[in-house]
Amino acid sequence: MDGNETVDRSESDRPDRTDQPTGTDDGPAGDEVEAATNAGTPNGELSATNAEAPAADGDEPATETHSAEQPSSSDVDASMPAVPDPEPQESDVPEDVQKYARFKKMDGAQYERVNEFLRDRTYITAREWAIARLCSDFRTETGIEMTKIGENLPELIPFMTDTYTPQAVNQARSSFEEKVRTAGATFLYGAMCDFFTAEELDDVMYEATEVAKFLLEVEGVDLSVEDELEAEERISSVMREVREASEDLRAEDVAESED
Repeated sequence: MDGNETVDRSESDRPDRTDQPTGTDDGPAGDEVEAATNAGTPNGELSATNAEAPAADGDEPATETHSAEQPSSSDVDASMPAVPDPEPQESDVPEDVQKYARFKKMDGAQYERVNEFLRDRTYITAREWAIARLCSDFRTETGIEMTKIGENLPELIPFMTDTYTPQAVNQARSSFEEKVRTAGATFLYGAMCDFFTAEELDDVMYEATEVAKFLLEVEGVDLSVEDELEAEERISSVMREVREASEDLRAEDVAESED
């Protein structure tokens, strides 16, 4: 070559120019760039992403097909027939249970506190105390309504939180009766064995009466003065019989020892 000759190069051998776009506006490459640019804007990217990505709070994908198929709330309300509201739960509670007014003074009381009070002054527990009273109030000509008592125990007694089976109600009632009989025998023996003097027995009876009256007041029993005097007279009458029987026994023991 002498320096004046030119070398013909094919289009593929020519180096690429970096100062011009790879396509023109009127060529196929230009159409692709324009389409890619329009689809590649931030809004376009979010739209394409939201079309297939799940919603923020774990909802189903917000696709146009799903939105079209999902009925609106107004359509659902219009298609649903008018269904009456269910009756309140209170209707299931028997009327006599709803009207039961004992132990209302103990609203908010806890079982442990009531049980501790009774343990310090009596032999019975809070469970036995409450159920014994209910057995007296829900007694019919055919017997005690133990099923009704057990099923509605939390509604009847403020400090009771669980329902009871009829067997559990009967067990608590029997336990109360047994403890009263045992306590009565213990008391009478103490009165008859000459362990207490007459004055000491009066003190014991006074304390027992005060505790019993307090429990009745807590239950809601309106104890009139006449009723209180009658109860005290009955107790005093029993105590006189106990003293007389005790004196007779002691006299017989003295007579036998002399013989």
